[in-house]
Amino acid sequence: MLTRFVTAPELALVVLSAFLHAIWSASIKGSRSPIGFNLLQLGPPVAAACLLPFWVPLRDVPPAVWWIAIGTGISHGFYFYWLARALESGELSVVYPIARSAPAFLPLFAVPLLGESISTRGALGIAVVVAGMWAVQADSGVVGWQRLRAPGAKFAWLTLLASIGYSLCDKSAMAHMNAAAWHSAVPPAVVYYMILSIAGGLVFTPLALRRVPREELIGVARSEWRTAFVAAAISFASYGLILEALRSAPVSYVVAVRQISVLFAVAIGALRWRERPSRLRLLGALATVVGVALVAR
Repeated sequence: MLTRFVTAPELALVVLSAFLHAIWSASIKGSRSPIGFNLLQLGPPVAAACLLPFWVPLRDVPPAVWWIAIGTGISHGFYFYWLARALESGELSVVYPIARSAPAFLPLFAVPLLGESISTRGALGIAVVVAGMWAVQADSGVVGWQRLRAPGAKFAWLTLLASIGYSLCDKSAMAHMNAAAWHSAVPPAVVYYMILSIAGGLVFTPLALRRVPREELIGVARSEWRTAFVAAAISFASYGLILEALRSAPVSYVVAVRQISVLFAVAIGALRWRERPSRLRLLGALATVVGVALVAR
């Protein structure tokens, strides 16, 4: 097995994606109905995906990708639902670090399932990133298991589980897409994003409609549709960058580096909701940056 780090271009893609993801998550937190807001976000990508046959010869999409889409659809559908449930009741600084803790667990699956290997320095970098994220979430005097039982934490852990699932599915799918003969001007990452949007929407929509009253959904649609559509564009850009990086970079490293979004989330919380990070959070933020430097080449 070949051991490699993340190259500078791959790192740039992932860091930009992390910044966009933090903005996207903050927009969900800022909505009066996070689940309804997420449902509105499905509109643009699903509408665009319906035009996919006019843009891309679907025969170019490897058959294995359609099967993988089932797994990523289930994972993404529950990810959207559980993340919204977590943000309904939990603080961004509690929910976000837990939900973004996938690098602590992903290598346990990526190494045996995808044949990846982790170097000593890479493993150290991943460990430092994870330690930094957990420090970032801690407030003065409220740490450890007491913090993990905070409102929204249960759904944050479920969100983490879903993110591990779709990361593995998406890495495998992009490997197939990268190896396929491609005859369209539309990048494979964009095509796959549209496929997973439809698959995830099929799972998320019935969950959302059972949770959100009709009157609440109509109210959110009237007052927040512009914000939701901008968030959908941000989500598309963020995930598209990740899919592009996954075409060549190891998934364990990509997911670890993307957790630098925790830093951006802390900054957004301080600017938008006047949160005041403790010293432990600032140390955690610094640790995350150091971990990213270790993972990157």
